[in-house]
Amino acid sequence: MSKIRVLIFPAGEINSVELHDALSTCVNIELFGASSVERHGSYIFKNYIANVPLISEPDFFEKFNKILDENKIDVIFPTHDTVAEFFAQNPEKLNSVVVCSDKKTAEVCRDKKATFEIFKNEDFCPKIYSTIEDLPVFIKPRKGQGSVGAKLIKAKTDLPANLNTEEYIISEYLPGDEYTVDCITDKNGILKAVLPRSRKRLLAGVCVAGQNEALTPEIQKIADKINDKLKFRGLWFFQIKKDNNGKFKLLEISVRCAGTMCLSRAMGVNLALLSIYTAIGQEIEVFKNPYNLKMDRTLISRYKMDYEYSKVYFDFDDTLIIDNKVHLPAIAFLYQCKNKNKKIVLLTKHEYDLDKTLSNFSICKELFDEIIILQSHEEKSTRIKPDNAIFIDNSFKERKKVHEIFKIPVFDVDGIEVLADWKW
Repeated sequence: MSKIRVLIFPAGEINSVELHDALSTCVNIELFGASSVERHGSYIFKNYIANVPLISEPDFFEKFNKILDENKIDVIFPTHDTVAEFFAQNPEKLNSVVVCSDKKTAEVCRDKKATFEIFKNEDFCPKIYSTIEDLPVFIKPRKGQGSVGAKLIKAKTDLPANLNTEEYIISEYLPGDEYTVDCITDKNGILKAVLPRSRKRLLAGVCVAGQNEALTPEIQKIADKINDKLKFRGLWFFQIKKDNNGKFKLLEISVRCAGTMCLSRAMGVNLALLSIYTAIGQEIEVFKNPYNLKMDRTLISRYKMDYEYSKVYFDFDDTLIIDNKVHLPAIAFLYQCKNKNKKIVLLTKHEYDLDKTLSNFSICKELFDEIIILQSHEEKSTRIKPDNAIFIDNSFKERKKVHEIFKIPVFDVDGIEVLADWKW
């Protein structure tokens, strides 16, 4: 079976990381990332394309289609609201299918004023004001994302200087709990899943702590009404917040992937993959796992190193085995080396029967290209051939000696993360 070749564009933001994680291990997907502005994509996408023209450039379609054709891309997955809207407005100019809703839906969801106009007669629509009179109110850009420019106005002095009310939405202040509701609509317009999740803590407008929440009749009704009035295809989400009476009011709707759709995926619903199937005209089924989840995340570091190594000298005690357990980052790194055809040399002063110890920890001897067992008085530096090599050992004394003699990179256990390759 030939793989579906999918391009994530742009591929440098948090939601593109979620798409990567959702799709990169799917056996029938060949994943690509592409960006106009260099950010994080090259750290995680095995197939990465840089220097893509901006959508504002006059020859964008000519150059972008060349990228699509050269890489035989079947499906494009836009990650930014403006890009999604632009592609929805110009599907006939693209040489690949776009994962996105139709033109009108994308335009309405991109403009909060248009969104509230569509739903102004619904009881979940917040009060929208043309001027700032009674306080408090909440203001946010008509076209914006990630809470950029959004602000609670408690006093006239809170107003930004030179505020252009035509470019902002002025709404009632909603003090209650805030939810994001992940949804997916199939190729026939049928709403297949409604997955509420709370937003417990935000960082730069992105949810970094939350949990799945019960699908109540109130939330289902809002989702059904939105799905009835707009024409979605694939994943989408809306955000709601409780007013003073505990009733949910609509904040916004979006047709792109949300960065925290990872929580819905963790419940067993891969909205990204289902959206690709929908885009190419396939039927989809949805079910979620019978448990509840809390999610919390913080920044993760990924690295690029300009030293190419072909051989790894690796310690055993307190490096591969710590506190009588296999150290998971270490064993994962060794298999990474195996996948990349890098030579692994186990260099150890292990006091006991190494074969038996390896067997006790279910570690196969064949994982190592060579095993060198030293006496306690021997220095590991005497057994190292430094060409294109690195050395990993928990002992500072051993690392210092190797570094002084050979000037090759040496790593303590905590440094294994520097060597991790996230591109798959």
